[in-house]
Amino acid sequence: MPVQAPALWTRRSLFRTVTAGAALVVAKLVLPSAAWASRLPDGQVRLYNLHTDEHLSIRYRNEIGDYDQDALNELNYFLRCHHTNESRTMDVQLIEFVNLVQKRIGGRRDIHIVSGYRSPEYNEQLIKMGTRAARHSYHVSGQAVDVQIPGVPLRTLREVALRLGCGGVGYYPRGKFVHLDSGPFRHW
Repeated sequence: MPVQAPALWTRRSLFRTVTAGAALVVAKLVLPSAAWASRLPDGQVRLYNLHTDEHLSIRYRNEIGDYDQDALNELNYFLRCHHTNESRTMDVQLIEFVNLVQKRIGGRRDIHIVSGYRSPEYNEQLIKMGTRAARHSYHVSGQAVDVQIPGVPLRTLREVALRLGCGGVGYYPRGKFVHLDSGPFRHW
């Protein structure tokens, strides 16, 4: 059954107030609105996971903007932590960001996933090893991926992502990837 998206694209509006005698705060998954999503390029991505050697070409959203929960679940599993094999719900805004980048660069190329979801334990291990992993990484909350596209210079990938203004864009030429996240727009 397709998931109907709420009206706003804002990761920050993760709570809504519900009144029943007293105000309760209820967390909810925020998806881009169906009307907004219908103006995006087709809801299909082509991915390759460098750590698991898996390919995925999947349509996660139909032409009118409804999300396919089964397809989103496949994406969640595909983007799992390669170190612990754990998966979590990935932010749909992140998936849409990846889709936009892929379509702007040339939709026939697979996006190679260097890192998707990271379990808190694996993220902590990376920090202890001295990598540039952040203690409160968007990877841990399912809101970030590190990507590369064979045949596309990293600078081009970075510039395309920056022009979209959708979220965080990190440039890591030594690691040979660009970081994309669904947090506020910023770059480094």
